Amino acid sequence: MAGTLQGKVALVTGGTGGIGAKIVSTLAQEGGSVVIGYNSSRQAAETLASTLAPGDHMVAEATVTDSLCLERLKDEIGGKFGRLDILVNCAGITRFVAHPDLDSLDDGLIDRILSVNVRGVIATTRAMRSLLDRTGDGVIVNISSIAGVTAMGSNIAYCASKAAVDNLTKSLARALAPKIRVVSVSPGVVDTDFIKGRDEAWRDEQASRTPLGRLGTPDDVAEAVLAAVSQLRFATGVVIPVDGGRPLA
Repeated sequence: MAGTLQGKVALVTGGTGGIGAKIVSTLAQEGGSVVIGYNSSRQAAETLASTLAPGDHMVAEATVTDSLCLERLKDEIGGKFGRLDILVNCAGITRFVAHPDLDSLDDGLIDRILSVNVRGVIATTRAMRSLLDRTGDGVIVNISSIAGVTAMGSNIAYCASKAAVDNLTKSLARALAPKIRVVSVSPGVVDTDFIKGRDEAWRDEQASRTPLGRLGTPDDVAEAVLAAVSQLRFATGVVIPVDGGRPLA
């Protein structure tokens, strides 16, 4: 599939995170020009950019809770490339809070999760829509989570936010067709630095409860994103599971 994205321009929000960085690298490897969207870690974005396959890449602030920032980013992308073919809404936050511990799920954390994980998807899509429309063949990939279906995840607000993302995928697919496709990629437990902070027994339990017998990897998610944007051209408004069959357990 080498070169499947030659001539395409992609924006990845949350592009310096464990999953986002692998998506950035994968899209660049396939020939795409990638805009690495970061919130506060410009240095991390620039370091990532220096490792990418050769191409006309770009590092840019993409604070998804700041609509003025997103409008500026749209103008920067339009000025540099004149188009945007792919938007990957990967920015997201969470924190481990036991589901029964409602007192620790304070209003500030709830608001922050919903603002980034839900409003951020809407705001970024709204800002980039005109650029995606230009190609007549744009695609948006929302990074969701199995938690949106199973209601088992890092905390209950996070689970709710990912259920909202899957619903948004369907609503946006209907609203933006036929010029823009919209899909969700929904990972199970992915072995990122966030998960590595958990103890080994917990990690082993998660793997044992997954029919394919391991945790997911950022590569698994990135490959699903690549398939969604380059191969599944008649798919829109759907949720693509990348979870090792976890709901079957």
